[in-house]
This record gives sequence, C-alpha cells and structure tokens, in this order.
Amino acid sequence: MKSGNEFETTELAAGLREKHRPEWGIVLGSGLGGFVDEFPHLYMLPYGKVPGLPLTTVPGHEGRFVFTESAGQRIMIAQGRVHLYEGWTARQVAAGVRFMAAAGVTKLILTNAAGAINPGFSPGSWMMIGDHINLTGVSPLTGGSSFFDMSEVYSPRLRAHFSKSAALEKITLYSGVYACVAGPQYETPAEVCMLGKLGADAVGMSTVAEAIQARALGIEVSAFSFLTNHAAGLGGKTLDHGEVLGMAKTGAAGFAGIIAGALGEAV
Repeated sequence: MKSGNEFETTELAAGLREKHRPEWGIVLGSGLGGFVDEFPHLYMLPYGKVPGLPLTTVPGHEGRFVFTESAGQRIMIAQGRVHLYEGWTARQVAAGVRFMAAAGVTKLILTNAAGAINPGFSPGSWMMIGDHINLTGVSPLTGGSSFFDMSEVYSPRLRAHFSKSAALEKITLYSGVYACVAGPQYETPAEVCMLGKLGADAVGMSTVAEAIQARALGIEVSAFSFLTNHAAGLGGKTLDHGEVLGMAKTGAAGFAGIIAGALGEAV
C-alpha cells in the first residue's frame, strides 16, 4: 500500500482486514443504496464510527459500510458518499476510498447517478465509464508531488468482465466518457452542449476524485453511471433531485445482476 493513507495503521482498519478480509469495494451513488438489499449483511459500520471520515448529508446516501459476499468474493460496500458541493475538499471526498484500501480492498467499483448527454443513451440504463473529464479543478492528491499516470484509470480487464456479464444478463450497458462537475446546481443547456462537444457521454458530480485516489493507492478501478435523466436542454423538462433518486432506485437490481455475474471471474 502506498504512503499517505491516514487510516493505514489504525486498529479499526486492521481489525476489518483480519476479520472480514474484503477484496472488493463498491461505492454507491445517489439513490443506489438499495443495491445492498440484494446481498446478505454480514456486518455494518456507520461512517460516524470511523474517526476522521466525513459524514454524508445528502438524501439518498445512507452513510455506512456494509460487509457482504457474492460468488465467493468478500465485498465492502460504501452506502453513500460525500461531495465537493457539500463543502468538503477533494481529499476529504476520497477519504472513504483510503479507508477501504486500509481495510484490504484491492479492486473498487464506483457508481453514480448521472445525466445522459449522448443522444443514443437512454435514461434508465447503465453506462460503464471508460474515461473521465475532470472539470472540478481539484484533485485529492493536491499537496504533494504525486505524479500518477492516468492513461487507464478504469481497468480494461474489469470492463471486459462486466461487459460479458451484462450481455449474459441481457442488460443494456453502454460505455462512455463521464464528465465530473462541482455542482450542486445542475448544468445549463449551454454547458451540456459544451460537454457533448468535449466528448462527454454523461455528466455528474462525483466519482472522479475517488477514482484518482484509488489509482494512486494502486487499486484496480471500474465505474458505472446509472443514467437517471437526459441532461439539461435535452429532455424537455426541468431537473429535480427527488426524481433523480426515484429513478436511481430502479437501477439497483440490474446492477446487482451485472456485479454478481462478474465477480466470480474477475479475481
């Protein structure tokens, strides 16, 4: 494990490594917390029990770790996250990833709810992230000369396994570029038009800082966006967080199918 992880030597992380031995980590985005109901709960740890870990405040983010297993793989699920728009720094946003790494996680799956920019991508579907555009202007690595190659942030090996699993489950899984903005306001139609011209297929307000932090720790990363709506100016209606949460809840079961089908092979 690389240096710079404040959780690395804590007794809590060491105890989790010894007792639960999670290899996989999953971070659930807005409205996707119901994913944990698809698996047995072996142990639950509220974020408030982890000294130094920021607490979630946004509806749709439960704020706890759930330890479970599937296909013989041990999994540590972060049910909810914090965001830049809540006032946290990029390093604080990525604290959960550092704690998961300290607990033993070596492969990480990030999820989010996002707006679809690509006109060929239908709301209600999943998009596997192949690359990202960081438009927040910040990094969790700020404060040191941490130069990490970002050519393949999202593991081609894991993406191949998840694509195969989605095909077997007959679940539509797009692949595209995710643009991360700071929020909390949604994008204007002009901004969405700009993002499309930059090559983005979907837009959201999370995930990228966690992906950067995970790669800096040597963790293999994959990420998925549940497309809850068309981005501003593309769907003919205004955007509402409550509707985003409601739509995201429908995606949990399908995502569980993709994950469960791939975990046994992607070791």
